Amino acid sequence: MSESIRAFGYICPSCGKPVYGERTHFALCAAAIGLVCDCGRSELTAEPMNGHYRVTVPCGVCGGEHRAEVPAGKLLQGPGVGLACPDSRQLCCYIGDVYQVQRALRELEIAVQKKTEAEDCSFVDDVIMYEVLSELKDIAARNGISCACGAGGCSLEVHGSAVDLVCPACGGRLRLPAATDEDLDRLCCQYTLTIPGKK
Repeated sequence: MSESIRAFGYICPSCGKPVYGERTHFALCAAAIGLVCDCGRSELTAEPMNGHYRVTVPCGVCGGEHRAEVPAGKLLQGPGVGLACPDSRQLCCYIGDVYQVQRALRELEIAVQKKTEAEDCSFVDDVIMYEVLSELKDIAARNGISCACGAGGCSLEVHGSAVDLVCPACGGRLRLPAATDEDLDRLCCQYTLTIPGKK
């Protein structure tokens, strides 16, 4: 029964809410369809054209709009297809089986929320940054971070491509690059870290 109904889902770049809709197999084959967000400021369209569909997707990931050509077979049958933002390579739209799209849309909503929350702290390389933070946590756990002023411990300030270790006593700082594999390798060789003291 679910094969005769196809679902569409995306995150509205204007209001940030998930947009979900269902269309019958017949409606999809008959004419172009549109899925408009409740806020009225974004619309997904899918237009049938010679064995494929021309899909225009408002992108909740980058805020732009993307176009893709999707084979009719993938759009009308099977689990469906996910369309990715070419800038971030993050999936931004799902079309296909009702349950698959509902589940994928929930995951996309969470991913977009996390990205929005971290917007002012977007990293050059997420994986490297998280590995660096994990390594710093390990060094701190063995009391390996101190300051030349004699104080132990530190607070962290995380930036796009670096982490600052800040001494809570004197305010001294040690900046650690956190953008490349070399930055991570360099940190992994350190058993202790010393913040330059500040008078």
